[in-house]
Parts: sequence; structure tokens; C-alpha cells
Amino acid sequence: MKSYKGVVGLSLLLIAMAAIGPPASAAQLKAKTAVLVHGAFADGSCWQKVIPYLEKAGLKVIAVQNPLDSLDNDVAATKRAIRNAEGPVVLVGHSWAGAVITEAGNDEKVKSLVYVAAYAPDKGESVHSASSKYPDPESLKTFVKDPDGYLTISEEGIKRYFAADLSPEEQAVVAATQGPFHIRTLTAPVSQAAWREKPTFMVVATKDAIIPPQMESDQVKAAKATAIEVPSSHVAMLSFPKEVAELIIKAAE
Repeated sequence: MKSYKGVVGLSLLLIAMAAIGPPASAAQLKAKTAVLVHGAFADGSCWQKVIPYLEKAGLKVIAVQNPLDSLDNDVAATKRAIRNAEGPVVLVGHSWAGAVITEAGNDEKVKSLVYVAAYAPDKGESVHSASSKYPDPESLKTFVKDPDGYLTISEEGIKRYFAADLSPEEQAVVAATQGPFHIRTLTAPVSQAAWREKPTFMVVATKDAIIPPQMESDQVKAAKATAIEVPSSHVAMLSFPKEVAELIIKAAE
């Protein structure tokens, strides 16, 4: 009798589970793919801690590898990823890539935008003109320009400003894998600001020493964005990957 009751109980449980369906996080997702765009001094591996959370929630993921040599070329690389992605797409940008997704996000496959400690220039603005309203961060003194106009950050700059809340081992990887970033990107204006037309989400890094946290907060107000704050350095996706991933998943819903 106990065995019979156990079978009946298990059957009822399976029926109930079938009626409930898959976990809410997977069932409610409207976006199919998260396209992740890295910023200056980085590459696609900067999303390594975020990607597992997104995939577990049912999102496909594409991490773009930007050339970092011009706004046009970074936008082109991002648009190729959007074109090849299964739509709808949630488009995510860190740092400089905020300018990239502001332009590339006008693609009709993109249904929402997520800015992670990122610039969000308006139509006609460049990163330089948008940030000129705020005091220059101290971290600028650690930027190094080569004869071809490409910028990198010194090891001291990575440790003290760019990724101050990562372990020394992680900081060493960030320093070694940083992508040189051409100075002309900073003055390239955005032609149309996607955040004015599409649902927008933002991560404000309150300990950011690269982009002024006040600028990030002001952008939240301008975009009327859904936002979270994390006590993070500039690389919020590495220091607070769970919180960043949760916001991306929310944007995908």
C-alpha cells in the first residue's frame, strides 16, 4: 500500500510540475540572445563571469570582439553580431561600448539596452563631449598613448583605478589582455540615440574611477532607465557578475 501511495504521490507531483511549466526565468524571456559588447582596454572575455548566469536563464550569448579603432568599425562589428543572432536581442555594453550600443541599438532586432558602467551619449554627442561636463578623473594620468594614437592603461592604472576591486591575479589578466583603444573614437558623435526609443537598463558603479559615478547617475535620469547601483570599480561585470546578469535577464523579459 505504501508503494502504491508513493507512486500516486509521485504521479501527482509530476502532473503539477507539468502544469506549472519551466522556471519563470526561462518561461518569461522575450529576448532570445544577449549580445555583449566590451569596452575600451578589454576584449570579449571580460564577460566570462556573466555568461554562465545568462545561459542558465535560457539566453543564448554572443560576445562581440570590437576592433576598438573607430566608432564606425565597432558599430559594424556589433551589427554583424546582431544580424547573426537569433532575435529578439538584448544589447549590452560596458564602458566605451555604451556609445557603440547607443548607435547599433537602433537595429530593429534589438528590443532592450543594458549599460554597464557605460557612456550613453545623446544624438550628436561623442564620449568626449558628453564627459566634458564633468571633472577629468584622476585615472587619465595613467593612460599611455603610442605613436599611432592607440591608448592603453599602465599596470598601476589597472590596479588603482580600472579594476581596483579585483584580485591581483585578475588584475594581471586584465592588464595583459587589454585592447588598445584609438583616441579618435572619443570624438566620434552618435547619429541617433537608441536609448531614447527603447527600454533601457543601467548599472551604476558607485566606485568607478574611469567614468564619474555622477555621470552614470545623470544618464539614468536622462534615459528614464531601470537602474541598479553596485559598489564596484569600473569593471562591474567582473566584480558583481551576478547583479549585472540579473539586470540583463530582467531586460530580456
